[in-house]
Amino acid sequence: MYRKDSITVREWLKNSNKALLVTGARQIGKTWLIRDEIDKSDYTRFEVNFIDQPDMVQYLNTEMSAEEFLVKLKMIMPEQCKPHETVVFFDEIQKCPEIVTKIKFLVEEGSFKYVMSGSLLGVELKGIASAPVGYLTVLRMYPMDFEEFMVANDVSDTTLEMLKEKYETCSPVDEFVHQKLLSLFFVYLIVGGMPDAVKTYIETKDIREVDKVQRDIVTLYREDFTQYELEDKKLKVKSIYDIIPAELNKQNKKFVFTMLNKELKFNRYENSFLWLKDAGVALPVYNVDAPVIPLLAGKSSNVFRLFSSDIGLLTAAYPAETKMELINKNGEVNNGAHFENAVAQQLKANGFELYFCKKKNIGEMDFVIEMNGKVVPIEVKSGKSYKAHKALDHFMKIPDYHLERAYVFSVGNVEKVGSVMYLPVYMCYHLKEKQLGRMIVELDLDGL
Repeated sequence: MYRKDSITVREWLKNSNKALLVTGARQIGKTWLIRDEIDKSDYTRFEVNFIDQPDMVQYLNTEMSAEEFLVKLKMIMPEQCKPHETVVFFDEIQKCPEIVTKIKFLVEEGSFKYVMSGSLLGVELKGIASAPVGYLTVLRMYPMDFEEFMVANDVSDTTLEMLKEKYETCSPVDEFVHQKLLSLFFVYLIVGGMPDAVKTYIETKDIREVDKVQRDIVTLYREDFTQYELEDKKLKVKSIYDIIPAELNKQNKKFVFTMLNKELKFNRYENSFLWLKDAGVALPVYNVDAPVIPLLAGKSSNVFRLFSSDIGLLTAAYPAETKMELINKNGEVNNGAHFENAVAQQLKANGFELYFCKKKNIGEMDFVIEMNGKVVPIEVKSGKSYKAHKALDHFMKIPDYHLERAYVFSVGNVEKVGSVMYLPVYMCYHLKEKQLGRMIVELDLDGL
């Protein structure tokens, strides 16, 4: 299936001298993507999977010099894996972290290209971000977004180009096309972006079969939770993960810790929330005290909403009636949690850090992000009265906040009213930072 990240892997294969680390939650298609791109290239692939081949962990994860490591690696490689023509793919690298410590030497030595992949890397390898910048490129993958879902469902390039043009020119989409895309988006709210679930839907169109796939994925997640809770008795990962749907359905959508335990204190269980974030299975959206740059400076680390990393896995936690109401686009039902989760998932995949803002006597904005050097408020409306947004209007009128533009994602069509841009919720994937070109700063230092 089409994945946007394939471009990044392809460019790395062609032009990069660094190693590549592909990380993200379980079952989002990391291994498939890497294999597919290597096999389409001129390189030979040599793969070691440290879960399927546990003996390789003992063989390569022992203390030894980088030179000894390379000798041992070459001993297990077949003859067709020639230097400068082979990509070495270490999968499930979290089981063999010793390799990461040797990546600088392996890259400098230069016999092979190296790509690593794994889940739970945020949990297992917290120091990975401090790996030498000059030797390692990190690609964070997410579940399939709605654009990738449209491509998987044979939406034509012509339609995709039309949507881009309508977004850029603030022009409404043809109503016939608009309704069809809304129907597909409601299906996406059920199927989500886990590749196996998408594949199952395309092949069967049976939501029950999709549900089986999703429950299998959640079972894998829960096995991870159990393992880490056994290792650290203070973790309450399963309990927190299980109440995400209930918390999102509440009116204020803030996480309330007493849902877990009447005596619960945030600082006692902060690591459990961070574990879910680091594992890539949950997206925390923190409150800021004011929508001003930099948003990070006003972040309240103990007040947040917690979204699922995949909208399909969230919907799988709801009863079958909820799915039928989504399929039928039942406007009488509150689909706000599903809409907001899908938007949060998309914005995060597009590289934004997510916040929300709630202030007494003003109201609450669903999301605030920094885009192109400015704070941009975002509202998500699942009902037909999407132009009613008193809190947003109040925030926009406060001069100190300098809010020049806001976006409202809803079931409505494209429309611009003053400083508010109304967009169909299926167009959320278009909201991206502008790509900056080279920024050359040349100074005349003569005479210094």
